[in-house]
Amino acid sequence: MTAHQNTELRVASADDKREWDAYVSQHKDSSAYHQFAWLEAVKDAYGHTMLGVLALCANTGQVVGVFPAVLMTIPLLGKRICSLPYCDVGYGLADNGNVLNEMHEFLAAQMRNVKGKKLEIRGVEQTSLETTQFENRKVRMLLPLPKSSEALLSSFKSKLRSQIRKAEKNGLTFELGTSNVLVSDFYHVYAQNMRDLGSPVHAEKWFKAIIKNYGKSSLISVVYHNGQPIGGGIIIKSGNNASIPWASTLRDFNRLAPNMLLYWSLLSHCADNGVSVFDFGRSTFEEGTYKFKKQWGAEPQLLNWQSFDESNELIDAKSDAESGTSRVREIAENIWRELPLKFTIVTGSILRPYISL
Repeated sequence: MTAHQNTELRVASADDKREWDAYVSQHKDSSAYHQFAWLEAVKDAYGHTMLGVLALCANTGQVVGVFPAVLMTIPLLGKRICSLPYCDVGYGLADNGNVLNEMHEFLAAQMRNVKGKKLEIRGVEQTSLETTQFENRKVRMLLPLPKSSEALLSSFKSKLRSQIRKAEKNGLTFELGTSNVLVSDFYHVYAQNMRDLGSPVHAEKWFKAIIKNYGKSSLISVVYHNGQPIGGGIIIKSGNNASIPWASTLRDFNRLAPNMLLYWSLLSHCADNGVSVFDFGRSTFEEGTYKFKKQWGAEPQLLNWQSFDESNELIDAKSDAESGTSRVREIAENIWRELPLKFTIVTGSILRPYISL
């Protein structure tokens, strides 16, 4: 434990879960990823070390800050600390800037202790910016929700409402829940979609770990066509906000508009169950997925991902183009798309724990 003036800092354990989550749920800048469940799921599914920092007031013992983080040991690349892997955000939450800085320094010290190479913090721009500053950059898309699905539906433009109705007219249905059957049906769609996108998949055990640890704060929606799963998404909740880390549809059925029914099923559930902000997740400003999310009324918030070296100095983020990786990635994605689905599931499950994106 490290003490700074009247703040005590330590690595949080499972015993701290209730206090941690209570603090996260009431903090105005928190996300569903800040829940202790995310750290537990990472540990359960992939064996990485939980390194969340808990800040306590030395006088009262009350929580004054949390900083979720994971220690990843990556073959050939060594150790790194990430806040947080497999999602868009994971910055610290605190009562004030001093506590936040102390927790950041504490993580940097942990990194030196384990001879880590990099500390990555996936932050957001809390101040509102002119959209001219968003050009070619990653944003997350946030939608404020009214108090009912009825009010939400009436807020949509007629074109959007007709697309939702189109999916229903095409005979598509959806089911909500957290059963193993729904996990498997979601995974069937997700694995095929990720292969088609040229991207390695998470193992099915990762999603089971998410559902197990988030419990009632998680929900799966699966869209069916004649009994076949053709779309699926998972949301996680914290306090009055919800995030959708994964959503997939099978491209052969996209003409039936399964993605419209998928998102509507989850948005309407959230509006009717006390969620006031829905996080659609990461997109590149003005690109395809951005425009899809924008049509629902979501607004962009700039993501600000930063990496720090052993001395806690900011590492300059070179663009993919400068470092020459974008071409390599393109080739790898094209090869991956041609591989048999079963092979991509097995191989992806081996690779994915070490890919923090």
